[in-house]
Amino acid sequence: MADVHHPQNETAASDSPRWYVIHTYSGYENKVEQNIKKVVENRGLQDLVQQVLIPVEKVKEINGNKEKVIDRKIYPGYVLVKMIYTEETWAVIRSTRGVTGFVGPDSKPTPLSDREVAAMGVDAPSAGVIEVGYKEGDDVRIIATNLSGMSGKVSRIDEANGTVEVLVDFFGRPTPTTLALGQVVKLDD
Repeated sequence: MADVHHPQNETAASDSPRWYVIHTYSGYENKVEQNIKKVVENRGLQDLVQQVLIPVEKVKEINGNKEKVIDRKIYPGYVLVKMIYTEETWAVIRSTRGVTGFVGPDSKPTPLSDREVAAMGVDAPSAGVIEVGYKEGDDVRIIATNLSGMSGKVSRIDEANGTVEVLVDFFGRPTPTTLALGQVVKLDD
């Protein structure tokens, strides 16, 4: 019988819920969210898998003379799950149709840090209050975009529009790049 791949070892289990990021097929985010919630309810796992979230932002869409506000996915292809990591929760999430894996080294579930959770606005204390862990002039790392892993310096914060302008070094030139407030985290001093 072939070995079945299991994430990390038994010591990886945690008693407290943490946020994890799962990768989905493009356009399957809503279906994945519904499927996970249904399986969790059917199996009575609400204590272990506590929240499933697709981060969205309100965007005004103008089409000719018509204007409407829509929800746009901030991180297309990703769903956030707040869960207590166990072999069972790993298997439930991993076997959900549309899920391609957990985000982390070698697709092993790696919880988001408290700083990343705060920067993404997940578990925010109250809607309408914007708190960022960085200020103009701070060095930051970009997360959850095609520029993930790059770093730069904050040149401007626009809380009203929920954006931050970061000077990113492209080919030796500082290039202003506008990102959502939650797409950057302050580099440790």
